[in-house]
Amino acid sequence: MAFEDSLVMILAGGEGKRLYPLTRDRAKPAVPFGGRYRIIDFVINNFINSGFYKLKILTQYKSDSLNKHIARGWPLSPIINQYVDLVPAQMRIDGHWYQGTADAVYQNLHHIKDEDCENICVFGGDHIYKMNYAKMVDFHKKNNADCTIAVLEVPWEEASRFGILATNDDDRIYEFAEKPKEPKSNKASMGVYVFSWDKLKKYLIQDENTEGSANDFGKNIIPTMLEAGERLFAFPFAGYWKDVGTIDSLWEANLDIINPNVDLDLSD
Repeated sequence: MAFEDSLVMILAGGEGKRLYPLTRDRAKPAVPFGGRYRIIDFVINNFINSGFYKLKILTQYKSDSLNKHIARGWPLSPIINQYVDLVPAQMRIDGHWYQGTADAVYQNLHHIKDEDCENICVFGGDHIYKMNYAKMVDFHKKNNADCTIAVLEVPWEEASRFGILATNDDDRIYEFAEKPKEPKSNKASMGVYVFSWDKLKKYLIQDENTEGSANDFGKNIIPTMLEAGERLFAFPFAGYWKDVGTIDSLWEANLDIINPNVDLDLSD
């Protein structure tokens, strides 16, 4: 099943300072993983296997290595409207590079408009995990949601590192805090979202015109939508997920590949 009504925007411009020197010459999503792969391969693989064939990769920081990898490793067929497009920062608006995650998507609103899609998937390209995104989009549609956030439960001692949310019994979000010092929940945002196009456009434009905004989904867009009473839902995720933002965590994730007790199989 192909999701023709959904467009994918993968944020792949991260500098990855904590992964230096591996990021000395390349963006974080282009860092090698598991021998022949790159970190970004996981999110692309998840989308392709879930039936999504319209993918745009938003790049910025030292993207040459990433560009070559995508061009050589992920050829789809534009003839049947299937593609993995590289979209570099172009300073199209106000002459500046991407100022935050929300600004990166805002500067490419023209690409979304051209595709005429109902749902926009905004995902990071720097985590190691497997997920059926078709189930998340179906969940989004079933709940008539304005925004759906993938969520996993993290150890309480790590909760302050994430965007933390609280939900009702029907998984509707009623509270959200970005990296709270004293978290009230251990339900953490994975930083991956499905938006309804009309709502996303409205709040991106509003945020861009808000003085002092960090132009960030977690810090600005999500809290603003929640405060306005929009329909935000949490999509529960259970399975292996690793934020490989440091040398130690990247090393641990590589070792997990050969750990029989870890659900991370690259050959399926």
